[in-house]
Amino acid sequence: MANSRSTPTSTTATRSRALAETRRSKMLDWLREEGSARVRDLAEAFSVSEVTVRQDLEKLEAEGHIVREYGGAYLKSVRQQVRAMALQHLENMDAKRRIGRAAAALVNDGETIILDSGSTTTEVAANILGHRDMTVITNALNIALALGAEPGFDVHMTGGHFKAPTLSLSGERSADYFQGLFVQKLFLATAAISLEAGLTYPALSDIAVKRAMIVAAEKVILVADSSKIGARSFTALGGLDLIHVLITDTGIAEADRRAIAAAGVEVIVA
Repeated sequence: MANSRSTPTSTTATRSRALAETRRSKMLDWLREEGSARVRDLAEAFSVSEVTVRQDLEKLEAEGHIVREYGGAYLKSVRQQVRAMALQHLENMDAKRRIGRAAAALVNDGETIILDSGSTTTEVAANILGHRDMTVITNALNIALALGAEPGFDVHMTGGHFKAPTLSLSGERSADYFQGLFVQKLFLATAAISLEAGLTYPALSDIAVKRAMIVAAEKVILVADSSKIGARSFTALGGLDLIHVLITDTGIAEADRRAIAAAGVEVIVA
């Protein structure tokens, strides 16, 4: 009778394939966030060899996601996306529009606020039109263009490195802009949020910027659709104690809502 149990060798191979698939998925998330990446940076970030990174990039290119170039790779769709001034992450837009309206209801005339880059914060920007005497600080080019010519809005942009998929400015220079600033409210974006991992993001470059935004704000309002709750991305920003309010949609599980509220965060369901 044949032995149907897995051998140690097959179990190891299965585990290795699963780890490689997870790593490639996180690399693709990185590229969707940053637009491009160098082999040596990915190797260091994922603690693998450059040979392994090249193999992963070959697989992602074969699947049609990216284009490899000497020393790295870039997202295949990034040129057309930037020319169209479109954002990369446009899933769950109905929920994001509801979140944007709920977030805008917390904004008062005369306030100074920070709008982080992202598709949900873009919806916040769209819904604060009509306010007066507003000062808006943002690292998002599309948000600055949407609000910059509106009466009643004084719009300021950070400096820094341009990230094509999010149409944003990032890096240490962008973070430095917030030193010495004080604002009433920050509307913050995230890639994932969980009780265990806190707020996490696909890549490293935004972490310093988001920390600087948080330090500058009296009240931190996280806008995140329910698909991000319970998920975990690559790089941790910090725990739920960083935020005061979470605005999400009706897809949030009741157990998650209670747990986040128990952590001291006001939860608004749009």
